Amino acid sequence: MEHSVFSWGIITFLLGTLGVGVWASKQIKGDSVNFLVAGRGLSLPLAAATLMAQSVDSNATLGNTDLSAEFGFWAGAALPIGLSLCLFLTGTFLAKPMNRMGLITIPDFYRVKYGRMVELMAAFIMSISFSFLLAGNLVAGGFMFQTFLGMSYVGGITLLAALVFAYTVSGGLFAVAYTDAIQILIAVVGTFGLLAFVVTNFGLDIAPGMGPLALEQLTSVGAGAAINWASLLALGFGNMVAIDFMARIFAAESPETAQKACYTASAGTLIIGIPFSIIALSAGGILEQAGIVPEGPVLFALLQNVVPPVLGLMVLAAILSASLSTADGAILGTS
Repeated sequence: MEHSVFSWGIITFLLGTLGVGVWASKQIKGDSVNFLVAGRGLSLPLAAATLMAQSVDSNATLGNTDLSAEFGFWAGAALPIGLSLCLFLTGTFLAKPMNRMGLITIPDFYRVKYGRMVELMAAFIMSISFSFLLAGNLVAGGFMFQTFLGMSYVGGITLLAALVFAYTVSGGLFAVAYTDAIQILIAVVGTFGLLAFVVTNFGLDIAPGMGPLALEQLTSVGAGAAINWASLLALGFGNMVAIDFMARIFAAESPETAQKACYTASAGTLIIGIPFSIIALSAGGILEQAGIVPEGPVLFALLQNVVPPVLGLMVLAAILSASLSTADGAILGTS
């Protein structure tokens, strides 16, 4: 019964996502500006939702929980906090001027400032780097399909890649924005549903030196401070020129909307990402109490063996949403 709930729920979610993406294709009307930057008309709610969906990926959810469970709160939380910092800095310094320039892709900026050759070099480097981002998010989907649908790992990745490619190519940024808005809503509901379930049924049992107040994780090299700060700074500053973030800034209806969308998405990234870090701190004890030794991601073991199927499906949809939203942004951004 439980396996059936997961299987049919995930399949329904994927088909629904594909349907929304194909429906959005009607708004392209053969215009490349509509395809790449949604006609530069994204309102604040839609621009904020699609920025948040790009920020909250499988690293900020699934990777976050594994790192937090093994190394402590700051090891995992550094991922959503770094991404949130990036959106805040982007909103403060880049969103308004970049939106005013009327660009379509971030390499356009390098052409305007430095010429065609620099544009081509930037485009090549960004395409290569985003291929790794795309691959990382497809990996999460492959593990999920293998664990909950009984598919092979390679088969799961292939199916997910084909689905994302289909609705992204058919509907461009319109499809991405509409599906992102739905996916981020699912992520919020699933995240807080799981947090409420864990707190209500098990409480928060955090081992000494592992929680948010264990600041040695930020001050002591032996406690992982160097790696944690590297994650924070790399994401906070390095992601400011991410092509998927910039595509949404270019697509906002005004410079003011672009800035407000960045600030809203910055807060939303913390709202979704931090609960995963908190849940992870108790996950090991919950699984140990149930006599379960996780063979893969800690969160998957929790969903598969402890959490009620319906709630587990919502959380899986949230994780899958995170993977899909970042994957479609990578495909569109490099197109």
